[in-house]
Amino acid sequence: MSEKSKVLALKYRPKIFEELIGQKIVSDTIINSIKADKIPNAYLFTGIRGVGKTTIARIVAKSLNCLNGIEKLCEKNLCINCEGISKSSHMDVLELNGADKTSINDIRDLIEFSRYGPTSSKYKIFIIDEVHQISSSAFNALLKILEEPPNYLKFILATTEIKKVPVTIVSRCQRFDLSRVKSDDLFQFIKKVKDKENGNVSDEALKLIVKISEGSVRDALSLLDRGLLSLNKKKELNLSEAQKIFGYFDKSQLIEMFDLVLQGNEKKVLEIYRKIFDQGINPKVFIDDFLELIYYFKNINSLTLESTNFSLNDEEFSKIKKISNSIDNKVLILFWQFTIKTIKELEVVSNQNLAIEMYLIRLIYLSPFKQRIDIENNKTKLLVENDFYNSKNDAVDQIKNITQEKKIKSESDTNIKAENVVIDSFKNLLDLCYEKKEIKLKYELEKNVNLVNFERNRIEISFNENLDKFFVKELSSKLYEWTGERWIISFSKEIGQMSVKQRVDDNKKKLINDIKKTQLYNDFIKKFPDAYLNDVVLNKKDEDR
Repeated sequence: MSEKSKVLALKYRPKIFEELIGQKIVSDTIINSIKADKIPNAYLFTGIRGVGKTTIARIVAKSLNCLNGIEKLCEKNLCINCEGISKSSHMDVLELNGADKTSINDIRDLIEFSRYGPTSSKYKIFIIDEVHQISSSAFNALLKILEEPPNYLKFILATTEIKKVPVTIVSRCQRFDLSRVKSDDLFQFIKKVKDKENGNVSDEALKLIVKISEGSVRDALSLLDRGLLSLNKKKELNLSEAQKIFGYFDKSQLIEMFDLVLQGNEKKVLEIYRKIFDQGINPKVFIDDFLELIYYFKNINSLTLESTNFSLNDEEFSKIKKISNSIDNKVLILFWQFTIKTIKELEVVSNQNLAIEMYLIRLIYLSPFKQRIDIENNKTKLLVENDFYNSKNDAVDQIKNITQEKKIKSESDTNIKAENVVIDSFKNLLDLCYEKKEIKLKYELEKNVNLVNFERNRIEISFNENLDKFFVKELSSKLYEWTGERWIISFSKEIGQMSVKQRVDDNKKKLINDIKKTQLYNDFIKKFPDAYLNDVVLNKKDEDR
């Protein structure tokens, strides 16, 4: 095969250590060990696809057997050993695929073959790719020869799933973990390749290739190859064309959609999504990108543009930073949880496109609030419109731990005759709920509310996820009806006191534990070992104490 007809991933495959990118520490360690003549019995390379495991294995094999030595390793005019290894035709360097040679019989044949010394080189080398796929019995057969092979025999193992390789095998090898290639290094590399191939590709398109490849050099070269072949050489492969070719879309569309979700604009959100879908974007790709965007909104203040690995450009980074200042972190965490749940739903839904549309609508229902920053008090206020509870956003759970103000201006309020009751404590409020037969309200206050502070016309609370979504509306309405005054119910970031239900449960547990320590209980359990103390009921005199 001529050099011109080779795919880029093969054409630009490194032949010496100096051509490797992103693995300098590994290269230096191996070179130093060979120079010092401290060569391990077996090498083990692990890492994701396309970071150079098999490539380094071949370079190591060449370094050990090159007629010119490690100092003058063949680069262009290859010696007979380097040429044979490069073409995978050398008699003493045997390459095996762990997926093909999986049985113990294959490994026994390999061990039998290893009894004979090299024919034309210094070392006989066995390269086993994807070694994790061989059987357990085959691994056991390798143990002894890996630990004490003949002086002329070396093993080089490579795997993408190191956890599947037995610890006994790993311990007999010199292990090297190959890292993902950094985005900047990969970008500079494929840019040089593009120039050598006289490709007309914009930097933005190259950055998209780097993002999609996720640190894999082979993936990046394959994508670049595909991009160069997709267009006429006279036409530039820009970001827009690259997105169409690789099935990706403009991040600015996603950011605009996210902003509209927060505003509750269902019509425009669906319009943008349908445009994205019409571009041929897979729903799974869309949801993955949306998840990534939520991460950026949550952590944008601790990130730099470079740390986003070319996922964002300058304008997108600035826009996310601006929008994120008006979003409470609890909203973003809630969005993250719903998105993760939707990923699982996509696996069981036949029409994934409809599932994504319903997912976006659910997010809108989760974010009906218009937020603003109260600079004076340094608190995030949640302003609830008069018709909020009558709108389509009725299904929304209340966002936790932020201050809430609600104005009750309905016509029914003006007709309510205030009872002018004085409520000066949380206990008074509970007693009044019981007296007025507001059992549901009493239940919410006792079970799902943690009191932080109680004062005249203001109650500060925290709450759990089970709190009813109409709780604030109902409590405010009843307080106005009973006292004739407006009350502010505010949500605090503090945990607050234990709920009434928690205190009751804790007291019950303590009482049960105390009784279990008594002699009476121990005597009873001896006679009835299967008995279990489930509850304790105090008589009236004990309750009054």
